[in-house]
Amino acid sequence: MDGLRRHKSMFLLPGLLTLFLIIIFPLLFTIRVSFSGWNVSNPQMDFIGGGNYTAMLDDSRFWSSITRLILLAGGTVLIQYLIGFGMALLVWREARGRRFWRVLFLVPMMTTPVVMAAIWQTIFHESLGPVNDLLGMLGLTKIPWLTESGPALFALMTVEVWQWTPFMFLLLLAGLLSLPKEPFMAAAIDGAGTWRTFWKVTFPLMAPVSVAAVIIRLIEASKLSDSVYVLTSGGPGSSTETPGYYLYIQGLRDQQTGYSGAMSLTYLVLMIVTLTVVAALLTRALKLKGDS
Repeated sequence: MDGLRRHKSMFLLPGLLTLFLIIIFPLLFTIRVSFSGWNVSNPQMDFIGGGNYTAMLDDSRFWSSITRLILLAGGTVLIQYLIGFGMALLVWREARGRRFWRVLFLVPMMTTPVVMAAIWQTIFHESLGPVNDLLGMLGLTKIPWLTESGPALFALMTVEVWQWTPFMFLLLLAGLLSLPKEPFMAAAIDGAGTWRTFWKVTFPLMAPVSVAAVIIRLIEASKLSDSVYVLTSGGPGSSTETPGYYLYIQGLRDQQTGYSGAMSLTYLVLMIVTLTVVAALLTRALKLKGDS
């Protein structure tokens, strides 16, 4: 019996070692670094207590990036969900050319975020981009898309929605294709119309898939930094900075390693707590909708 248990442990050992090397060790190392004064002029693992965390509390630029990320992630994921659900419903039934539309909708997801952001940077270029050319043809004033804070945030949200709506479409379409046919047959026998069938049958049955899709996208959106780097470089000023991009500036560009370690851990804890609360609220809301 002991020999069998040892053999089982040996099979688990590679997975446990991998988990330790890629998750636990970097996390423990970051915790230690966050309590040090490691920077570009003092590359040492000395101990300064909670000095980095105290400085972080007074860093309004960091907290502004957190607030901006919550608005960006919440807004873009909501838009992605609505458009993705609509597209999935469009090709779910026997629509003409549905295989073509399914492949076409997935094209943006096949492109890397950096390449896509570079293309959109050209599209939104103030003097050379086709968006302002189109506005000029319509007699409208050209918009400084990447040099004013409001238009720059809109441009960033556009790139995110364009890039990740196909992912939402894919998950929701898979959910729709797995739904049982009996509830729809019962709704048809009761004389329910298209709109009533959607609210009373389709949407409640899709609740678990919807929650999973939204949470997966929120987790991914919380790491937003590559599109910011290419499209706006956090500007103008710091109006489009996200925590990921600000951590890059502090940790890799300015070499404030200890301070960026403290911000990384705080950011990680905030995201875990926020996403856990959002998941619980979404599950409860959609469960109540399904019971009504």
